Amino acid sequence: MKIAIMGYSGSGKSTLARKLAQMHNIPVLHFDAVQFMPNWEIRSDAVKRKMTEVFMNVHDSWVIDGNYSKLSFERRVEEADEIVLLLFNRFSCFYRAYRRSRVYAGKTRPDMGEGCQEKFDLEFMKWILWKGRSRKTRDLYRGVMKAYGNKVTVIKNQWQLDKYMRSKGLQKEREI
Repeated sequence: MKIAIMGYSGSGKSTLARKLAQMHNIPVLHFDAVQFMPNWEIRSDAVKRKMTEVFMNVHDSWVIDGNYSKLSFERRVEEADEIVLLLFNRFSCFYRAYRRSRVYAGKTRPDMGEGCQEKFDLEFMKWILWKGRSRKTRDLYRGVMKAYGNKVTVIKNQWQLDKYMRSKGLQKEREI
């Protein structure tokens, strides 16, 4: 089983990835943990690509959480048995990210790179509300839906996410 989870920041990708990986007893790769080193330092593109390739080469089954179109994107969507797109509206994502920042204040989330304490700063707010919703990003999601529609599940709100989780036999978890 190979599952690729993509979508907007704050939509619940990491939580869903963790739950699906646990359910199927397969490894999960969180791209935020690949992207960031301690103190939010960004890894080089070469190192990120290598980490992704090694993960995909070593595991026959996986869940990969994140967009990162430069990290084996074509291979990921091609190999995935299921692609989940979490396309919540910007205000839901903003609220969810804010709640998450309160829960993990001063801590590092389990799906984040070590030493990256949770933050909810102006730059991240702008990313959630505008920059992370660029035409390029929307076109990427549309392209995935068009090319891989038979294996794509689009989830746009909490009700749809709850329904999806029930269909997979997953317990609802208070989203953070």
